[in-house]
Amino acid sequence: MRKAHEIELDRQDARLLQALQENGRLSNVELSELIHLSPSQCQRRRQKLEELGVVQKYVAQVDPEKVGLHVTALISVTLGKHGERIADEFHQAIQHFPQVLECWSVTGDADYMLKVVATDLKSLSDFMMHQLLNLKTVSNIRSNILLDKLKHTTVLPLG
Repeated sequence: MRKAHEIELDRQDARLLQALQENGRLSNVELSELIHLSPSQCQRRRQKLEELGVVQKYVAQVDPEKVGLHVTALISVTLGKHGERIADEFHQAIQHFPQVLECWSVTGDADYMLKVVATDLKSLSDFMMHQLLNLKTVSNIRSNILLDKLKHTTVLPLG
């Protein structure tokens, strides 16, 4: 059973999305050749998926190491107090840290999990000690430094 916010995809939409996930720069002509639809049908389907928010944006994936970001860490954050105002304050503050790539509200021992990049261990430490722990809403953090990337993909399994 589909949830109300889910979009029903037919086989052609799924094939189109799979191709775009692998190469977002495909023209409608290239896409049409891959999924065996006319370029105009591909354009209409692509536009519909963009308008529905299924395709959110097109980006270039940059290799962090090649631009000097050699450290990636997962940081669990526990707030000192809880409540809507406290959560909103943390949510707003976290938006201003460019080194935070992702922030998730989670279950378990922590309240949030952050994915953070830094040039080196010193800059990661500086971020944690002088920025993250300086937020009045934060009471505790724990970090895990990622040692080796075994798998990384942004391609969703569309079946």
